[in-house]
Amino acid sequence: MPANPKYLTQSNWQRFAKITAAIVGGYFVSVSFHLALASWFNRVNIMITMAFSGFILWVVLMIIAFLAKSALKIWGLYLLLIFVFSLLIYLGQTYNPAV
Repeated sequence: MPANPKYLTQSNWQRFAKITAAIVGGYFVSVSFHLALASWFNRVNIMITMAFSGFILWVVLMIIAFLAKSALKIWGLYLLLIFVFSLLIYLGQTYNPAV
């Protein structure tokens, strides 16, 4: 049974933005989150864990991107998260340098 057309995104721009937010934005949020963890905790353990949890987080972020009403809001949220995690990476490398 096909989806009801009234629930589908009508605008091609919105559809493109949601797809790119899901694939590209979700990937960058997932990687920046794990790198932020790695800058504060044991790098080797976090990077090994990222091989599995990174894909799970990426899929969750993809689902969230397609559930959102506005592609602009989801891109804004993902860019904000990337900025926060990048700040945590910077602070982690500053205050917790690798030995």
